[in-house]
Amino acid sequence: MSIQAYAVHEARQPLALWQYEPQPLGALDVEVDITHCGICHSDLHLVDGEWGGSFPKVVGHEIIGVIRAVGSAVDRARLGQRVGIGWQRSTCLDCEYCLRGEENLCHAAQATCKEHYGGFARAIRLDSRFCHPIPDALASVNAAPLLCAGITVYAPLRRYGANATTRVGVVGIGGLGHLAIQYARAMGCHVTAFTTTPAKAKEAHALGADRAVITTREGALKSVRSSIDLLIVTVAVPLDWLEYAKTLRRNGTLCFVGASPDSVSVPIGLLISNQWQLTGGSIGGRALMREMLAFSAQHGVVAQTELLPFSEVNTALERLRRNDVRYRFVLAWE
Repeated sequence: MSIQAYAVHEARQPLALWQYEPQPLGALDVEVDITHCGICHSDLHLVDGEWGGSFPKVVGHEIIGVIRAVGSAVDRARLGQRVGIGWQRSTCLDCEYCLRGEENLCHAAQATCKEHYGGFARAIRLDSRFCHPIPDALASVNAAPLLCAGITVYAPLRRYGANATTRVGVVGIGGLGHLAIQYARAMGCHVTAFTTTPAKAKEAHALGADRAVITTREGALKSVRSSIDLLIVTVAVPLDWLEYAKTLRRNGTLCFVGASPDSVSVPIGLLISNQWQLTGGSIGGRALMREMLAFSAQHGVVAQTELLPFSEVNTALERLRRNDVRYRFVLAWE
């Protein structure tokens, strides 16, 4: 049975309806009838040919849908289950990383929409073990972006032990940042938002930030030096990273989760004397994904979204290029 999808056939060209023949349903696979799919900047990089890969491409990796077919080794009780699918569709599940729940670090990991056809489609087939049940309390339109944006910012908060004594900073109030503020606030952290405009500062406070620093104002970063334990950078633009590093307290961590082509230069003497960590973060394993979904449902963390029909996918991508969205686009089949 063919699957209908929106595909791009050349870099930076509009997406158009297309059909493909899916891989056979393996013993551990499921087929998911897609209802919603969020749009991530990673999708834009793929559509524009910036991350390689062959064409045609069907992107999309913030998928919500319902299981409509199962392989021979999958519990039939999963039929009709609402599930979410993120960046990963499979791993080896046997290496040191997989065995300790860090499937996101597996060398054999396969991306949902890079080597395979993704979520801008009517359906998708993949390993059932990477289909995550969605809690009833989460509406599909708000849950979809959690499958990538949500886990991307939740993971470092958990990895570095964020709690009521942690002073968290979030650089950039966008698709990732607006979720990072909510998660950090729900964990009891003191939250500082770093943004360039008064309007975004106001929004950051509404999301739960205790303090907002408008970085375009003279001396703004100097005013908050040595005040942050964990600084999460969600932007994908070059900034003065040394000045941001100086906002860290001793034993502080500067964690990059935005896909920036930039590099970072910090004097080794400062790293030694302050015991700073410079690090990056890339989604999380299956257990952490399910923990994040449960935490989101329990604490009312939701992505702020604009819902569009799949037929307007090209409009959504063009607006995303202009950063014309608060804060994530989600597509749904009419």
